[in-house]
Amino acid sequence: MPTGTVSLRAERQLLRSGAAVVGGVDEVGRGALSGPVTVGVVLIDATVRRSLPGVRDSKLLAPRAREALVPRIQRWAVDWSVGHSTAAEIDEVGIITALRWAALRAIDGLHLRPDVFLLDGSHDWLSAPAQPSLLDEDAVAATATLIQPVVTRVKADLTCASVAAASVLAKTERDGIMRRLADIHPEYGWKHNKGYASADHMAALRRHGPCHQHRRSWRLPG
Repeated sequence: MPTGTVSLRAERQLLRSGAAVVGGVDEVGRGALSGPVTVGVVLIDATVRRSLPGVRDSKLLAPRAREALVPRIQRWAVDWSVGHSTAAEIDEVGIITALRWAALRAIDGLHLRPDVFLLDGSHDWLSAPAQPSLLDEDAVAATATLIQPVVTRVKADLTCASVAAASVLAKTERDGIMRRLADIHPEYGWKHNKGYASADHMAALRRHGPCHQHRRSWRLPG
């Protein structure tokens, strides 16, 4: 399949293999210096006949295009949800466990449970142990029900419609959080850099030092 061609081919293969519901999963914010890490989950079943026109990896879409897709994705998907882990949680347990916490919170927000998860990348961070004793009660409940297999697929956000849609939902929601946080901490330029290591963000860290929304366990200037 050519890179950048988004379809339901991978989801249909999983449905033909016996799954009734497939959950596409993607994360945003893993490499940011501040703000949450966010995971989107989008569910697909056999009633979803075609890919959603315009959906693709969120990084390839302009902000207005992403925002316009959100209600269309929500109508197109069988179910969907988004979850977050805070900067403080990332500092407490590390980025991989925090990713799983965010995913478990998203899964807990679903009305349906998928039979298999389709995860972007080559590393299954979703079903790895995640110190459930430290999770909030909702995420603990989700952990108990997470017995579904996880299928990883490199560049799934570029080729799999459910994963690309999850990416759009996650990025749109996280960007909104960073814009709201920017109203409280305008000095870091989060409305534009969304917490990533842009030149203006790095300069602000050297000038002001980190705030409580930064991942202080990371090597930050200032």
